[in-house]
Amino acid sequence: MPLSVLIAGGGTGGHLYPGIAVARELMSRVPDAHVTFVGTAAGIEARVVPREGFTLDVIRSAGLKGKSLQSVARGVALLPVSALDAAQVISRRRPSVVIGVGGYSSGPVVLLSALRGIPTLLME
Repeated sequence: MPLSVLIAGGGTGGHLYPGIAVARELMSRVPDAHVTFVGTAAGIEARVVPREGFTLDVIRSAGLKGKSLQSVARGVALLPVSALDAAQVISRRRPSVVIGVGGYSSGPVVLLSALRGIPTLLME
């Protein structure tokens, strides 16, 4: 069975581009590896990941830190939905390893993967 890697996160280029660099290096070393990204429809990943030739699975998630009270309330309300979306992506992709690159969309994916016993890495 080929190596399946899920790279979770984004929101900004500072989170996303290191993940893309890892994905490219991994593909050069393990050509039959399957690398997929997970992020949100509102982050930079929605534009960049498909352009770079990778698949992006979208989850619903919002930030909690440094936001207005209304935005924090929205982010907290989205936590169960984020967890459900992340669980569906993990079940569908069945990753061998999950790499969190930062950003609010990485949290639910990395947490649920770790709870399921899937090896996880944090890259920050």
